[in-house]
Amino acid sequence: MLGNESPDIEDPALLKKAFLAVQKMIDEGLVLAVHDRSDGGLITAVAEMCMASRCGFHIEIGGPDSAIPELFSEELGLVLEFRQDDLIKVMALCESFGVPFDQFGCTVENGNCLIYRNGGWDDDIDFWSGNIIQLRQWWESTSHEIEKLQMNPVCAKEEYQQHRYRLPSILEAPSYRLSFTPTDTIADILNASGKPRVAIIRTKGTNGDREMQAACAAAGLEPWDVAMSDLLDGKISLKMFKGIIFAGGFSYMDVFDSAKGWAGSILFNDRLKAEFDEFYAREDTFSLGVCNGCQLMALLGWIPWRGIESVKQPRFIHNLSGRFESRWVQAEILPSPSVLLKGMEGSKLGVWVAHGEGRLVYPDPSIREEVMSRKLAPLAYLDPFGNRTEEYPYNPNGSPNGITSLCSIDGRHLAMMPHPERCFRLWQWPWMPDSWRGLEASPWLRMFQNARTFCTKQ
Repeated sequence: MLGNESPDIEDPALLKKAFLAVQKMIDEGLVLAVHDRSDGGLITAVAEMCMASRCGFHIEIGGPDSAIPELFSEELGLVLEFRQDDLIKVMALCESFGVPFDQFGCTVENGNCLIYRNGGWDDDIDFWSGNIIQLRQWWESTSHEIEKLQMNPVCAKEEYQQHRYRLPSILEAPSYRLSFTPTDTIADILNASGKPRVAIIRTKGTNGDREMQAACAAAGLEPWDVAMSDLLDGKISLKMFKGIIFAGGFSYMDVFDSAKGWAGSILFNDRLKAEFDEFYAREDTFSLGVCNGCQLMALLGWIPWRGIESVKQPRFIHNLSGRFESRWVQAEILPSPSVLLKGMEGSKLGVWVAHGEGRLVYPDPSIREEVMSRKLAPLAYLDPFGNRTEEYPYNPNGSPNGITSLCSIDGRHLAMMPHPERCFRLWQWPWMPDSWRGLEASPWLRMFQNARTFCTKQ
């Protein structure tokens, strides 16, 4: 039922007043959530707001004859969620700005949804009742049909099926846990001279080098911007550095498949290969590869240990979903010898991923068994309940056991698909438990602080 009249605004001044009123409410901490009703009407706005918070709603309407226009009108309007105790303040603000206001319902924690007429219908039956899980399935059904055509349909089905289950309350957040207290880097370290030098190595197509430099600087390291051309031309030597970090991105635009072009520029240059091998063998150095850099370290044979035949070497290939995945996911830091993750074991954290080829494969199953027995897999994807998972989309690439990282036996070399450098500041987190909002620093900063600690002790 589309109707014949397009939504319009008769009084532009009212739009300005409504905007200013909402800004004032935000300043006074009165607004819990806000959504416009211009795309689908009142019921769509309320449903989307409640799906985001995993709660339900009760909506009161005038009667069966007015249900359709009340619920689906896309005329200009905002839906505000506020505490019941603040009702008088909200009404007073709306009145002072000359903005019409009507309280039509409430949110409920148990996920139940109800649309009713005050006093009930003549036959004492509610207009509609259900739950937020059912609404979310309806809301996602069209997207699901499209997804089946543009990605691996098995993964599309897995994602759609997740909507059938009641997710944990966002107040519980079992997939988030801290085993340590994050702290900011003290001024004496940041202002010190002679900081450990770290080479942030990039090549054509790299795009994560700036974030990596910022994360290292925030931890008290001295990051150097090093292009592969500098190393190929002999302008810079790895002997200058305590650490090297292979930044993420799309080396050579992935024309040669992920990181293969980058790896070839090292493996097929005898002088440069010898220089990297010498750096790897030094006991006072560390290396980190993130995303494209993780793929590179696998192709170089730096993780999990040297000497594995190339045909048996663990590597990272195309995501099981068949497409590029850019998501905020949850991951657990597992016990391992990694020096960069020292003291972080047992933590369950959110982190960014952005890759098309992040699925870990073991051509030789015996190597997989040895990796797990030696605890050389320091990071694993989690579902919303805090369990290791292979289910999409919580595991964005389909890696077995949820594993998304490998480290060397001595712990000095670490490769990981997620991007900790993109969330080393708290403001870079799209969501975190309320209890974490008072943290002094982002938990991921600890990785880079560990790198500085390792360098200064060598």
